[in-house]
Amino acid sequence: MKLAHLALGTAIVMVSGCSTMLTEDVHRINVSSSKANLQLEVDGATQTVPGIIEVKKENKNKTLKVTTAGCEQDIALNKEVEPTFFVNLLSGGAFGSTTDYSTEKMWRYQDSVNITCAQ
Repeated sequence: MKLAHLALGTAIVMVSGCSTMLTEDVHRINVSSSKANLQLEVDGATQTVPGIIEVKKENKNKTLKVTTAGCEQDIALNKEVEPTFFVNLLSGGAFGSTTDYSTEKMWRYQDSVNITCAQ
């Protein structure tokens, strides 16, 4: 019986991905700007900066769209692979890395963005 529980626990750990267990569904980005109270849109949601914004992790590049008059611009948010994915690839093999890929938690975006508006 104990052996069955041990086998089940080992199987769960082998199937689950490191990025899936260690990271969240969103990536937080610190956005600084030359103006206060800028409105921007990303993932269909409006957020106010400067400050920390949340972006849903997905297997695609995104665009941060500044909508405040006089500062309209689009900023590319390019996807990158989470470092925890590589640890999982080495330790968990194909099962864990497949889980990370299917949950899209293996992706991240840059940690900070600076928005400069024309004065």
